[in-house]
Amino acid sequence: MLTPLAETPPVAETGKPRTRQFRRYNDKPRLSPEASARQGRVATLVFERLRESDPARSFLNSHDEGLGGRPIDLAVASDEGARAVLARLDVLHPLG
Repeated sequence: MLTPLAETPPVAETGKPRTRQFRRYNDKPRLSPEASARQGRVATLVFERLRESDPARSFLNSHDEGLGGRPIDLAVASDEGARAVLARLDVLHPLG
């Protein structure tokens, strides 16, 4: 015959407010939807053009003298920056 299991006693209240256990904390500012779209569009075009991850990452993340900064930062900053990055991509890696 089975005996009923004893109920576990409730956890004592600690007086601390309950928080989400797996909350992500990030103090970095988030990109605006427009900046995020520019970043995605430029990164996609670079990856499609160069067809390999390492050269594409290097192009996007390395300082470019012709642009005066990192292409990914310029693309995120403004539409003009995104156009400049794509124009530089055409100069350095023309279609063909």
